[in-house]
Amino acid sequence: MSKNSHLGHQARKRFGQNFLHDQAIISQIVDAINPEPGENLVEIGPGLGALTEPVIERAGDISVVELDRDLAHRLRHHPFLAKHLTIYEQDALKFDFTSICKADKPLKIFGNLPYNISTPLIFHLLSFRDAVKDMHFMLQKEVVERMAAGPNSKTYGRLSIMTQYQCQVIPVMEIGPEAFQPPPKVDSAIVRLVPHKEIANPVKKLSALNQVCLTAFNQRRKTIRNSFKKLIDVDAIESLGIDASLRPENISLDQYIALANYLVDHQSNDQ
Repeated sequence: MSKNSHLGHQARKRFGQNFLHDQAIISQIVDAINPEPGENLVEIGPGLGALTEPVIERAGDISVVELDRDLAHRLRHHPFLAKHLTIYEQDALKFDFTSICKADKPLKIFGNLPYNISTPLIFHLLSFRDAVKDMHFMLQKEVVERMAAGPNSKTYGRLSIMTQYQCQVIPVMEIGPEAFQPPPKVDSAIVRLVPHKEIANPVKKLSALNQVCLTAFNQRRKTIRNSFKKLIDVDAIESLGIDASLRPENISLDQYIALANYLVDHQSNDQ
């Protein structure tokens, strides 16, 4: 089979499909994933197998999660790939990744994620972080920039904080539209996420961290004093050593953790 062959499949807008076809780029991505025999590899959205094929050549058998019925069917009947695949024809956003976890083999998850669902999918995957060794994703470059951003930058926000709290975020490489068919209207990038084995400064409830981030960044032009009016009063914010006149993008991850923990300790109703 020609590795550039699109198997006559038309990319579907509703699935956000853009297929990789640049062999040099594909090799670099597979090098970044570094698949090895015996690892518990899971690909999300294998599409036409651009990454699937070279990963199988290096690692042997893998699992794939593919929502598109036609693509799942093609993979099941593929002359080379089929015997190496366990195919889950399901929506990755709803898939229980612990169902394919083995005690001694943490998951290595990778994929060219549909850009229209990338953020909710990252949040879903992070909920399985205890079962994951690492994750490598192709995303819109802007999403990777937001994940890796630090305080005092325009791209810093809820995605930065929630991802960095749970993982080491390592941007690997940038990829232009010409590597895809059809070419997307945006630049792409590969990110490596390595879940922290231990979280040095743990939050009492992850939902509380999410809540303070949502409240803050929902109106990112406002000062913390104003955006937290209904949640945490100014004296409490200042008592945590946080300047209430700052904007959400000026508050560090540790300060958001402090705000979240304050919320857990002082909320009468259980969130």
